[in-house]
Amino acid sequence: MAYDRGGGKPPYPRSARVNQILREVISDTIVRLGDTDDRLGLLTVTGVETTPDLRNATVFLDSLTPEAREALDERRAQIQSSVNAQTRLKRTPKLSFVIDPAVKSGESVEEIIRRLHDDES
Repeated sequence: MAYDRGGGKPPYPRSARVNQILREVISDTIVRLGDTDDRLGLLTVTGVETTPDLRNATVFLDSLTPEAREALDERRAQIQSSVNAQTRLKRTPKLSFVIDPAVKSGESVEEIIRRLHDDES
């Protein structure tokens, strides 16, 4: 583990490292599951946010159709099992899946820009 020269502290907080590891493991697991379940084929995990006690984790996705939500709910135990097998956490957080609000905001901004551009034409 790399430490900064100032005080021997890691370069970023533990929660950020845990969130990044969870994002990678969950992304890989969803890709593998997507090979057998078409409903999970086009999902991208944009981030993960855990509670301080690591009991719960919110998984942010770029999109989430009703079919994809159903598939994730059906496969939640498999995904959590994969997290448990690939990480060294005391407990595996309960996962919840939501659309990333940043993606939704970005789409709104793009739509406004598109309308402004069309009005100028």
